[in-house]
Amino acid sequence: MKKLTTGCTLLLLSTVISACSGGSDTVDETSTEETVESAASSGSHMGLVNPNLASEQELLALEGMSEGTVSAITDARPFFDMVTLDNTLDRLLESEMRATLYEHAWIPLNLNAASEEEMLLIPGVGDRMAHEFDEYRPYDGMERFRREIGKYVDTDELERLAQYVFVPVELNTASDEEILHIPGVGDRMLHEFKEYRPYASMEQFKREIGKYVDDSELARLSRYVTLAEN
Repeated sequence: MKKLTTGCTLLLLSTVISACSGGSDTVDETSTEETVESAASSGSHMGLVNPNLASEQELLALEGMSEGTVSAITDARPFFDMVTLDNTLDRLLESEMRATLYEHAWIPLNLNAASEEEMLLIPGVGDRMAHEFDEYRPYDGMERFRREIGKYVDTDELERLAQYVFVPVELNTASDEEILHIPGVGDRMLHEFKEYRPYASMEQFKREIGKYVDDSELARLSRYVTLAEN
């Protein structure tokens, strides 16, 4: 009887350990799936929250943000450049607080069109680096940005800076990956972008994609695309 009891105890203990181990794996997998899904739907670009796309909850989670500040952003968006956003926040946040905010929230700058004023809003960018950004225009892609700016900063700083900028993708030749890198574009909009290729003009792009989004969203998306000259 004693041997039977001991055996049952060991069997029960083994079952509990096994169940706990299996439960732990299940939780990890679910957590990973939720993280991936959350990242896919987030208004973020390379780790930075995009004020044009982020939810009110995402914006409120940022340091220094109040409900009033969030309302000011959501009421005025979309913003087509960082200077406009900065001017909107100027009456609500001190310059130091805005600088801290831009370490976590940002509207990507078009490397080929951004003004010096916009470039200087990037945390850690001063006159010298703004000059280097401008020096190598026009950029034909982010690889050139990394190659040229990589002459002046280390790899970690280069990747940090890359979060803040973009080069418009060519509508008729861009890969799926390049199109999906446009903030707010998912599989459905990728399909629509490709559906109407080849585009003869930006007017055609606006006409076709304007069937699926409103004028403000169309204007926001148009910032991220270009057409090569014939």
